Amino acid sequence: MTDARTPAQLEAFYRNRRKAEARFRLLGKCAITTAICILLFILTALGAQGIPGFLQTQIKIPVTFDAEKLSLQSGEKADAAPASSFQRLAQSSLKAEFPEAADHDAQKQLLALLSANNGNIIKQDAAANPSLLGTTADEWLLASSVTDLYFKDKIQRATPEADRALTDQQLNWLDGLKAKGAIRTGFNTNLFTQGDSRTPEQAGFLGAIIGSLLTMVVCLSVVFPIGVATAVYLEEFARKNRWTDLIEVNINNLAAVPSIVFGLLGLAVYINVLGFPRSAPLVGGMTLAMMILPVIIITTRVSIAAIPPSIRDAARGLGASPVQVVWHHVLPLAMPGIMTGTILGMARAIGETAPLIMIGMVAFVADLPSGFKSSATVMPVQVYLWASSPEAGFAEKTAAGILILLVILLALNALAIFLRKRFEVRW
Repeated sequence: MTDARTPAQLEAFYRNRRKAEARFRLLGKCAITTAICILLFILTALGAQGIPGFLQTQIKIPVTFDAEKLSLQSGEKADAAPASSFQRLAQSSLKAEFPEAADHDAQKQLLALLSANNGNIIKQDAAANPSLLGTTADEWLLASSVTDLYFKDKIQRATPEADRALTDQQLNWLDGLKAKGAIRTGFNTNLFTQGDSRTPEQAGFLGAIIGSLLTMVVCLSVVFPIGVATAVYLEEFARKNRWTDLIEVNINNLAAVPSIVFGLLGLAVYINVLGFPRSAPLVGGMTLAMMILPVIIITTRVSIAAIPPSIRDAARGLGASPVQVVWHHVLPLAMPGIMTGTILGMARAIGETAPLIMIGMVAFVADLPSGFKSSATVMPVQVYLWASSPEAGFAEKTAAGILILLVILLALNALAIFLRKRFEVRW
């Protein structure tokens, strides 16, 4: 029995349906616009805070390379003197530029304009050019964090003296140096060439980058063969019974377990039971491998299941064994999907913090990691450490580290999209 409607009723029905569809499309456009606005707001805020972190202020000071002040014996080269001697040389050169800073308090304020770690910079220059001994040369020295913030307009002269980190006298000295052309702001190479430091102007991100790389190498080496082999067995060889059903349910459940639980598991098994070193990329990689293993298994099974049965039947018809069918036909065709899932899983792992904090990778590590068992940290943990530091100079370092991490994550996701589009096979 048909629903008899008059033309006017049908017209009203279709009009209401078109309005509902229009409202649904409008709702979708509003949701997309809201998401884009939020994303742009976050990126703009991070950019405004983080881009200054890629810049560094330097002060030009005439430094006299006096062998006597460096405590060098006759015939000794400059690199024989410790970095602390070159630091004292920089401080005495700065005092000579401002003789009016005569008392102890004024000299303390003056020296606060320079970083406390310029000794290595001057020592490297003296070692590279031995003819500097006994002469006076202009050296571009690293400014302190508060000096750097002043020339980045983070410290305003209009602020009352009691409420800012620089006194009026210090601001007058800095303005005088700028008027003489002794101030410059350039690219912060320390960010990509140094490890972590207690001082913001010396802190670098290289140690965290190397630590993340070593951790990801361990993670990929563990999770890829185990994940792919497990998925192949479950999808191609395992019989469908209650045991395999139980395994599949547990794999799906493990994919939703909070990441900190895997950190507790890594602490209990790898460190407390097996005695592996704390804060090491070896332990971090194996812990993250446990976390993303269910993701790799699930995506690999989906990729294998997408291969048409006719491929398997054709191979068996030509006499191929079950292993040959999988190895020579199924896996090569499923590899684009497997690689995409693996890259996305690694992108998730590289941005994790909670499980690595549990295994001790939150420690302060100034030296660059030299191996899989050496102490190290990773990029998200380094960002967390900088965000927890009280110095104002670490705020822009935190945002700069987040920008570097976002660029790496976007590159990994773009690589996954490229591989999927490049090698995708439509059946």
